[in-house]
Amino acid sequence: MAELNWSENIEYTASALHHPTSVAELQELVAAATHVKALGTRHSFNRIADTEGAQISTASLDLSATIDHDAMTATVPGGWSYAMVASTLEAAGVALSNMGSLPHISIAGGSATGTHGSGDANQILAAEISALDLVTADGSLKHVDRASPELAAMAVGLGAFGIVTAVTLDVQPSYLVRQDLYKGASWDVVLENLDEVMASAYSVNLHADFSSSDTRTIWQKSRVATDAVDAVPAELWGATRLDQTELDPGRVTSLLPPGPWNERLPHFVPEGAPSVGGDELQTEYFVDRSNAVAAIDTLRSMGTRIDPHLHGTEIRTLAADDMWLSPTIGRDCLCIGFTWKKHVREVLSLLPEIEAALAPLEPTPHWGKLFAFTHAELARRFDRLDDFVGLVHELDPSGKFDNSFLRRIAG
Repeated sequence: MAELNWSENIEYTASALHHPTSVAELQELVAAATHVKALGTRHSFNRIADTEGAQISTASLDLSATIDHDAMTATVPGGWSYAMVASTLEAAGVALSNMGSLPHISIAGGSATGTHGSGDANQILAAEISALDLVTADGSLKHVDRASPELAAMAVGLGAFGIVTAVTLDVQPSYLVRQDLYKGASWDVVLENLDEVMASAYSVNLHADFSSSDTRTIWQKSRVATDAVDAVPAELWGATRLDQTELDPGRVTSLLPPGPWNERLPHFVPEGAPSVGGDELQTEYFVDRSNAVAAIDTLRSMGTRIDPHLHGTEIRTLAADDMWLSPTIGRDCLCIGFTWKKHVREVLSLLPEIEAALAPLEPTPHWGKLFAFTHAELARRFDRLDDFVGLVHELDPSGKFDNSFLRRIAG
């Protein structure tokens, strides 16, 4: 039976799926393969993890986490989920600076595709990587850290350089986070005050659709010094504050009281089904912060065509970085995420139109989600794309980790 991705819109063409239990076994599998690809938690909506050969899961490798309190780093298995890593770090009194909405995704896969959390001062998750350990095309182990310029290419590596076994992450002392949700602010008020709204907490997420006059929720995640429940405004920007009883505790992380960072920064609890349980497709575009309102206005003008196929949109902000294929390379960004209904034909038809409408704003994609950009369009927006392709050819001359997705990206 063929393997499927999480939302079951992709049937992988791989001939086998291996689950090595040691790094040595992983090295043997990679060295013997003609084509091979890592398969993580399958939370990608395109063929980035597909291969004409065999897929390999690293979830069963006999690896553990090591925390260096002097260097303030943690080396963790790449196949572990963010939930597993975060709970391990919290037990040791240290923390990551940010997490994505879903704690279910793997460390290696999430960073390789440009996955992110939110916050004006927060970068994408791969920016926390200080070193990578991976098995390369000949089966050898390679260690890359910040002393090498290669890390800027490999941190968001699209699975093109090898199979990651371990990731070393920057950590900081553990901290508490309080969540507050506000419902029903009008689009007009939000757009008039967009910078203030998105800067109103450590991490802010705006949920909406495009054809309504009002937004759905403004989700604030604030770092706090204690778990005391301080008074918070009952209304902001015309939106009213939600109560804990209006949320599903089996799916969504708690509002009050404030709690550990790993239990508040994600939207969803690791024990529950994330998002809409896989009955969905996803797309994300990043635009320069200076173009934020223009991008939203453009999409709102298409709202009556977009929304029939949309569960909802999530809007976040992110700080710039210098990783070669990061969607936020060199610019602070607004990210507009689409959680689509599983209307595959209609969504794939809409994407080129949306991208054409946003083209003057030079959007970049989340690599693990659906987009229609051509190589030429990507090359205009990622100055280091040719350098990335050149490094891939240098380290994998036979194309062992190549696949149809990478060939499309590379042109």
